[in-house]
Amino acid sequence: MLSPSAQKVQDLLSERGFSHLEVREHAQSTRTAQEAADAIGCTVGQIVKSLIFRGATSGKPYLLLVSGPNRVDTHKVEESLGEKLEKPDADYVRQVTGFAIGGVPPVGHAEPLEALIDPDLLAFDRVFAAAGTPNAIFGLSPEELLKLTGGRTMPVK
Repeated sequence: MLSPSAQKVQDLLSERGFSHLEVREHAQSTRTAQEAADAIGCTVGQIVKSLIFRGATSGKPYLLLVSGPNRVDTHKVEESLGEKLEKPDADYVRQVTGFAIGGVPPVGHAEPLEALIDPDLLAFDRVFAAAGTPNAIFGLSPEELLKLTGGRTMPVK
């Protein structure tokens, strides 16, 4: 039995035609990329970090889906987007996504979010994303991640 937030993600996957993807909750935390990789038994690079930024001018929230070991070069992303980015607080992240930091999935947010996907994720056959709680994850192919989020690839480092 899944927790309510993880079940919400599982239901959304099914509604979007991805019922073959299975949300799993782990006994240990999967809040960080390293914890998630350890729990699943994959490389840190296969972990999809869901990072929320806010446009400094537009106020628009952006969802950056980043490979586990990578750090976002905000200046590079700002150049691509044409506006400065701010790192919002935890309350803002929960407001726009409906989820707490450490469990933000790539889909199912409270507000529509433009997904910008780290091209490094495309190098893997399978990647793993948060599923609503700090210990829930689901696996999918990078192609499924693109389809599911409607996102586009954009260099983030």
